[in-house]
Amino acid sequence: MLVRVLIWVTGCLLLAGCGGPETNIDAINLRQIAMPRGEIVQAEVLTRREDMMSGMMFRPPLAADRGLLFVHSRPGRFSYWMHNVKVPLDIIWMDKDHTIVEIAANTPACTETDPVRCPHFGGTEESQFVLELAAGMAGKYGLRKGVKLSF
Repeated sequence: MLVRVLIWVTGCLLLAGCGGPETNIDAINLRQIAMPRGEIVQAEVLTRREDMMSGMMFRPPLAADRGLLFVHSRPGRFSYWMHNVKVPLDIIWMDKDHTIVEIAANTPACTETDPVRCPHFGGTEESQFVLELAAGMAGKYGLRKGVKLSF
């Protein structure tokens, strides 16, 4: 009987150690993006159309080292707007090779109740990835057209 108890306890202890370190559910959809001077931004990756359509709507401000990375299934001309976005943002469009093709810095939040009255930004160049950062961060990170980001 004692042997059975010891085997059972040993089995429970072994199973308790399985699974490795605790997983942070928030980190599952994060991607590190290396800026030109080596800073790292943790970006939430959005690939589903529904998630990309809402983006930063109704969200709190982004921290200086955080962003949203929109991944379009194929290159195109994608304009973005700020309806129901509470804070100004820097919006960075990149081509399929992650090279910046367009930047809209300090895009203001749109306080209009009628979404049709909110201006659209960008979409003049073909892109596949769009990165949203807190306003002013594109300048702080030295982002400009022609710069390639690593992710």
